[in-house]
Amino acid sequence: MITFKPFWRTLAAKNITTYDLIHHYGMSRGMLDNLKHNRSITLRTLNDLCNTFDCIPSDIIEYTKDTEGSQ
Repeated sequence: MITFKPFWRTLAAKNITTYDLIHHYGMSRGMLDNLKHNRSITLRTLNDLCNTFDCIPSDIIEYTKDTEGSQ
């Protein structure tokens, strides 16, 4: 399973709020909702987030193997 837990930690470390994401970085509310609910994003979006926040993919996403029966 891929989650965006590291993204929220990265934002906290940089003192960036969800308000900032929308009003200063131009993130759509729909994209913010996708990230909050661990919905899929494109690789281009991942690339844009890494460029915007000067970080690497592991600062945005986290992979953990699905357990048996959770598929």
